[in-house]
Order: sequence, then structure tokens, then C-alpha cells
Amino acid sequence: MIRQAVLGRAAALAILFSGAMFGATAQAQEVSADHLKAARDVIAALKATERYDAILPGLAERLKSEYITASPNFQDQISKTVDAQALALAPRRADLEKEVATIFARSFTAEELKQISAFYSSDVGQKYLKTLPLVQRESVRAAQIWANGVSRDLTTKSTEKLRGTIDAKPIAPPVAQVEGQAPAAKP
Repeated sequence: MIRQAVLGRAAALAILFSGAMFGATAQAQEVSADHLKAARDVIAALKATERYDAILPGLAERLKSEYITASPNFQDQISKTVDAQALALAPRRADLEKEVATIFARSFTAEELKQISAFYSSDVGQKYLKTLPLVQRESVRAAQIWANGVSRDLTTKSTEKLRGTIDAKPIAPPVAQVEGQAPAAKP
């Protein structure tokens, strides 16, 4: 338990140190207020930082769990103290928002950001964001089916052509695998 705590603190220090270094880099490349506003508009349209909303509550829950495991008799005090400290740190969420906006601003011109924001704020842009996961999932599925068919046909045709040349015996075609996907089940 102590070893895990030491490793956790070391990891936290490394993260803090890298954050400080990143902050210094971001300040060295200041961007205009208009440029940052355009970046924030893109972030809002994309809902790009919503997934980070759970970080602080997750950290607080994990810390409470660790403290309660070590001192179960103080569960109420631990929960109240950690929750209060988490609430005190909540305003720092704006710092993350500014960092992400700065990253967008350094990556795109203000005009590009305005165009991106206009698209993703439109009905078609919002539909694109909503349906993209389904389109990606179905595209991977279609590629898997296609790859399996091509694999089957390649094996069959090659076996037929090589049968007279070498002692090629018909084999079951290998199941093709699309990158990032588990192999398909055999029929």
C-alpha cells in the first residue's frame, strides 16, 4: 500500500512538472483574444472538452476510496474533506479549457477556426458528430466482411492455379483482420 502511494505521488509530481513545462511553452506562443475566442467556439461546437468533466470527480472518488480503505472508521470525515477540497479545486477546470483553446489556436488560424466552428455548429455538423461513431463502426464492419471475402477468393483462386504446379492442397482461407478489430468468428 505504501509503495503504491509513493508511486502515485511520483506520477502526480511528474504530471505536475510536465504541466508546468507545457504551460511555459503555451505562454511563449501567445495568441490574440480573437484567436482564442474562435478556438473556444470550436471547442464548444465539438464538445471537445466535455469528456474531461469527470476527471476531478473521479480523482476525488479514488482518493476517498484509498483513504476509507486505510481508515474505514473515518468514512464520513474523509468523504466531507475530500469533497470540500475537490469543490475548492473545481474552478481550475477553466485552466484546462484555456489550455485546450490555446492548443487549437496554435494549430489553426483564427479564420480556419471560424470555418470549423461554423460547420460543426450547423445542423449538418451536429449530425456528423452524432452519427460519426456509427459510421466508423459500420465502416470497420464492412471492411471486415470485404477482407474476409477477398481472403477467401484469393486462397481459392491461388490454390486452383497452383494445384498443377505444386502439391497445393485446398486450405481454409485465413480470416482477415481489420486493424484494431478482433478476428471474426468462423461460420
